[in-house]
Amino acid sequence: MYTSTDNGFPKRWDVLVIGAGNAGLCAAITAAEAGCSVIVLDAAPRDMRGGNTRHTRNLRAMHEAPTDVLTDAYSFEEYFEDLMRVTRGITNRELASLTLEKSAELTGWLGARGVRFQPALSGTLNLGRTNAFFLGGGRALLNSLCRHAEGLGVVLHYDTEVAEILLDDGFCDGVRLADDSVVLAKKVITTAGGFEANLDWLAEGWGEAAKNFLVRGTPWNTGTVLKSLLDQGVKPVGALDQCHAVAIDARAPKYDGGIASRIDGVPFGIVLNRDAERFYDEGEDFWPKRYAIWGRLVAAQPDQVGYAILDSIGVTRFMPSVFTPIRDDSIEGLAGQLGLDPAATRQAVDLFNAACPEGPIDQSVLDGKATTGLVPDKTNWAAPIAVPPFYGFPLRPGITFTYMGVEVNYSAQILMADGKPSANLFAAGEIMAGNVLGQGYLAGIGMTIGAVFGRIAGAEAARRLNR
Repeated sequence: MYTSTDNGFPKRWDVLVIGAGNAGLCAAITAAEAGCSVIVLDAAPRDMRGGNTRHTRNLRAMHEAPTDVLTDAYSFEEYFEDLMRVTRGITNRELASLTLEKSAELTGWLGARGVRFQPALSGTLNLGRTNAFFLGGGRALLNSLCRHAEGLGVVLHYDTEVAEILLDDGFCDGVRLADDSVVLAKKVITTAGGFEANLDWLAEGWGEAAKNFLVRGTPWNTGTVLKSLLDQGVKPVGALDQCHAVAIDARAPKYDGGIASRIDGVPFGIVLNRDAERFYDEGEDFWPKRYAIWGRLVAAQPDQVGYAILDSIGVTRFMPSVFTPIRDDSIEGLAGQLGLDPAATRQAVDLFNAACPEGPIDQSVLDGKATTGLVPDKTNWAAPIAVPPFYGFPLRPGITFTYMGVEVNYSAQILMADGKPSANLFAAGEIMAGNVLGQGYLAGIGMTIGAVFGRIAGAEAARRLNR
C-alpha cells in the first residue's frame, strides 16, 4: 500500500476525481451530495479549467414533450436512430441506450445546481428541438458547477497533473502526481484521458498527416492518464484513429481554438481540395449530423487542407465564423487569394453551377435540390455559386477529442483485460466516450455522455462506500 506524503493532501479521500470538466464535476457533486469527502484534480490552471467543456454550448437530450428549454419532442427512438446513423452501429447498444434514457434528466438536474439554459439562437444548426443551450456557454456551466461543488465541500486543485494511476490487480489506491507525490482515495473516478493534444500518439493512427492537424480542444489532454491505465491491463475500447474531428478555419491556433474556429458554411457552398476538386457531398444531411465527419474528410486530402467557397447568398445562411472570410469579386481572384489554381477553380465552380437544379433551396428541410451528373453529386441545397462577391474559408482538420479509451460497464466501472470490473476505479467523459461513439458524432452528445456517466460514477462510488 502507498502512503500519502505531506503535499497538501494529508488523508485518504473517499472519492478522488481526475478532471474538472462537465463529467468530473457531475461525478464530484453526486458523490459529495451522498456524504463523501471529494477531491478533484485538474491539470490546467484555474482560469483554463474544465477541459473541453469550456468550448461547449449545449447538450443533446431526449424529451417526450416541450420543456422550458426544448421545443416539440425528441423521442428515445428518434435519438437512437440518429446515433445509429452517425456511428453506423459501432457502439455498445446497452450503454448507448442508458445514455439516451438518462439524458432526459439532465436539464432538470443541472438547473437545480445553478446551470441556466436559453433558447437556441438563430443559426445554431437547427438544434432548438434536440439540444439544450447553456446560458453563457460551457464556461458559465463550469462556473456554476464549481460553485455548487465547493459549497458542498468538494476540494478542487488546479495545476495538478496526474502522472500515474496506482493500480494493482484491479484495485486503485490513488494517483501519483507529476511532482512524484501521492494522493490516496478509496474510490477513483477518471474523467480526463483523451489524447488529442498528443500529436505523436495521433500519428500512430493517422500517420504523418496528424502533424498537420489543429487541436480544437484543450492542450492539457495529452493522454497520460489513459496510457497509465492501458499499460496496467485496463481493457481498451475504440480505434486509435477515431475522434471528434471537424473542419475548422486553417487560420485557427494550433491548440485550444474551440467552437469559434468551426466553419458551418459547408452545406451552402462547395468544398475543394488543394487541386481545386470537390471530394464529398456537401449536402448529405443536416449539419448537426454531418459536421463532425468533415475533419476526417479534410484529413484525407493532399496536405490536409480544404477550401469552402460560397457566394454572397450562401454566406448569409449560417452563423458567421470568428474569422473574416476571404472575399473577392471574382472566382479567379478568390482562388488566387486562397492559393488555388484560378482556372481549375473556375472550372470546378462552372461545372457545379451547371449541374444545379432551378429554383430556390430550403435549408430547413432535406430539400432534395440535388446536382445531376457530378462525382460526387450534392444531394441537398445545391444552389449555384453565382452572386458576387465570393467568399472562401481555408480549412484544416480540427481535433476536439479522441474516442479510444477504456471500456466500462453499466455502473461506470472500468473493466480490466479479462473483462472483470475494477473494484474501485470508475470512468466518465472523454476517456470512456468510445463505448458509445465508435465513430461519428451528434452535436451535443459528448456533454450528454459526460454528464450521464459522471452522475452514475459518483453515485456508484458513494453507494459502494455505503453512503
